[in-house]
This record gives sequence, C-alpha cells and structure tokens, in this order.
Amino acid sequence: MNVELTADQRAFVQRAIESGRFSREEEAVQEALALWEERERRRLEILAMLDEADASLARGEGIPITEESMKSLAEHVKQRLRRRIAAERSSTSR
Repeated sequence: MNVELTADQRAFVQRAIESGRFSREEEAVQEALALWEERERRRLEILAMLDEADASLARGEGIPITEESMKSLAEHVKQRLRRRIAAERSSTSR
C-alpha cells in the first residue's frame, strides 16, 4: 500500500524521526494506525454505553435531573471521595 502524505505530514514525520521518536516512516504510520484503532475502540464503547443508557431510560430506570437530585448526587460523590481519601491515608500511615 502506498500512502501519499501532505507536505506538513511528511515534515511532521521527519521531525519525529530526527528526534529519535521513530527510526523509519513506517513506524510513524504504524503508531498512527494503532492510535486510530484505540480511538475507534473507545468510540464504540461509548456508543454501546449510550445504547445501554437509552435502553435503561426506556425501561423507566432513569433518574429525573432536578436541582435536588444533582445536590444529592454531588453529596454522594463527596462522601465517596472522603471515604477513599481516609482509606488511602490509613493505608499509607501504617
């Protein structure tokens, strides 16, 4: 497969090679593809989570967002964080 890069892309790859990040152009392309694959995996995971959230809402499992529900959620998160910090402090002070 032959890939034509723009002048800016070629310069970018060349700088990466000169800096020692890569030794060959192919390595830069392989790295780019690996990052693209990872991003695509994450995108699909997010889409699956959104589908599950939609299904959950359709089953009536959602929580209405109100000022009170947001305050309650924030308080719950704060309590969990405080417990985590306390646990970490007690485990490091031993």
